[in-house]
Amino acid sequence: MNGGEPVAAKIKQTIEPTFGQILAYAAPALPLAALALPFYVLVPEFYARSVGLPIATVGAVLLAVRVFDAVTDPLIGLLADRTRVRFGRRRIWVAVAAPVTAGAAAMVFLPPDGAGALHLLLWAGLMSVAWTALAVPYFAWGAELSTSYAGRSRVVAARETLTVLGTVVALLAQAAIPALWGGGQASALAGLALLVGLMLPAAAALAVGAAPEPADRSVSRLDLREGSAQMLANRPFRRLLAAFFLNGLANGFPATLFLFYVGDRLGASAYAGPLLLVYFLCGVAGVPAWLALAQRTSKHRAWSLAMLIACAAFVTAAFLGPGDAGLFLVVCVITGLTLGADLILPGAIQADVIDVDTAATGEQRSGLYLAVWSLATKAALAAAVGIAFPVLSWAGFDPAQGAASERGLIALAMLYAAVPVALKLAAIALMWRFPLDAAEQARLRAAIERRQAG
Repeated sequence: MNGGEPVAAKIKQTIEPTFGQILAYAAPALPLAALALPFYVLVPEFYARSVGLPIATVGAVLLAVRVFDAVTDPLIGLLADRTRVRFGRRRIWVAVAAPVTAGAAAMVFLPPDGAGALHLLLWAGLMSVAWTALAVPYFAWGAELSTSYAGRSRVVAARETLTVLGTVVALLAQAAIPALWGGGQASALAGLALLVGLMLPAAAALAVGAAPEPADRSVSRLDLREGSAQMLANRPFRRLLAAFFLNGLANGFPATLFLFYVGDRLGASAYAGPLLLVYFLCGVAGVPAWLALAQRTSKHRAWSLAMLIACAAFVTAAFLGPGDAGLFLVVCVITGLTLGADLILPGAIQADVIDVDTAATGEQRSGLYLAVWSLATKAALAAAVGIAFPVLSWAGFDPAQGAASERGLIALAMLYAAVPVALKLAAIALMWRFPLDAAEQARLRAAIERRQAG
């Protein structure tokens, strides 16, 4: 027996979690998703329609929040990587940030009488910063739970399946709460604030108590300048980041405009909840197939195929109009089945790209990498809001003024469907020949473990 074998055995025991541990780690994803859907989909329309803010003002405030939040992502990622406490450098952030996130969300969802743009700016800003302090270490933790190509897909699949289920919970609560207690969208947001306020701290406690956190086994430390240079030199990272941003921007337009599209373009507001429910349930149903395809081929090819299928179906939404809710249901089913790939495979590839950096530098910097990806996600959503609302306003689409003009409805359809398809096609072009597959990732992990073993 050589001296490296005990080290290798120890590494395997530390980084390969059981199914129960994976589920415990994944638990916070459910309430986070239950929070994300109302924040990104309901809150813009609520502040435009019910609070009475001009749609361009809502877009400007949410854009400002995300620009401010952009500064915190890399800072929190760096701090999370450098945190040294016995409790765990990822666990401590999750435990502290979860209740703050839930509290700030309650203030966004429950604006007092007379609340205006300043209220939205302040509380949405705090919520976004706290969310970052929770999400960046949480996703970095997930990237470190397994070191195998397939194992990382299983970790992300569990987390993102609960993400979709959390979205379903939010959809059901959004429909059920007003039906039971009245009050429309305001009562739905109040009920979701209470639900998330209870679930998020509890789920975070389960994760930090039951899920393992692998020890930081970095063999070197880079300063910020050296680390940034090494990150920029990571070609797979740059390529994935570009595709990730383009796909995030493509997803951001429909997320922001869904209620407007279904209500004003299709004239089917009553079906908005059921359509979203079908979409997300199909996303859960599609996860096993995409996992199997990723193992049979590769993560990047499976993801590219899913985006291509989504494009073929979603482009038809640009040409639908009043009375076409049934056809749009078919679009929701097809694109929903591709959602599983869109959720699980980029996250699993992220962990592989971090291996390129770890092999080159000797430092495990998942927090900083996940912070940059978080920044890309937020930048994409901010760009979608910052582009969509001013363009709609310029085109004469303003829900506060009643019926929209034909020009405004055409702009809504193009922004909702045609623009995302073009963006996804660009992402496919970047990912189809991505250089990291199972064999290359195994080679990288072998090099990392040899270096860590000394």
